Amino acid sequence: MNKVTRVLQSSANWCGLGLATVALVGSGLGLTAWGGAALAALGYGAGFGIGGMWLGFPKLKGNPWDELEFEDDGDARTSMVNALTSVRQLVDYNPDARLPAALQAKVLALVTQLGGLLDQWERSKGHLSLEESFHARHIALSYLPDALKTYLSIPKQFAATKMLDNGKTAQDTFSATLDDLAAKVTQLTDDLASQDAQAFLNHSKFLQDKFKKPQLGG
Repeated sequence: MNKVTRVLQSSANWCGLGLATVALVGSGLGLTAWGGAALAALGYGAGFGIGGMWLGFPKLKGNPWDELEFEDDGDARTSMVNALTSVRQLVDYNPDARLPAALQAKVLALVTQLGGLLDQWERSKGHLSLEESFHARHIALSYLPDALKTYLSIPKQFAATKMLDNGKTAQDTFSATLDDLAAKVTQLTDDLASQDAQAFLNHSKFLQDKFKKPQLGG
């Protein structure tokens, strides 16, 4: 939600519009000596101020984690790098210390791990299946950002102390989610590494066979 939308939808704005309307109606009925436009502007300003003090002024800056929205369009690597960069910046910033040190370290470690997978994927002689490619992209573009965003929307004290339906706190649940994502990234990384190792072994056997000295006699 942008700044203009926040202002338009705020209670202060509606109070201002209400008083401005009253002023225009009064002017139209000849109940005031002031001009309509000037009185409406004065009414809006007074209404906005009173409404803001009573009901709260609009927040021009939203929650930083609300920006964690990414699309899988264009170059997959570029999209993934941009998403991981945004996640890292947010976690490094750690607004209002919402992430305890252990969770902060876990998220940053996963971002680094995903970066390593991307680098290996780019230079690998192997390939990931269509399903595994889907998982790799979506861990970076949606699974991790969405898990982080929804966790940060929970009040810090509630996340740390209140048990959820699964018998764990939100903090423990998020930690387990990060472990699951890290395990999947490890699997994908090992898969590519195994394919590269097999390609290396095949090439080594080819060279051994090609240059093996012929046996004499026999």
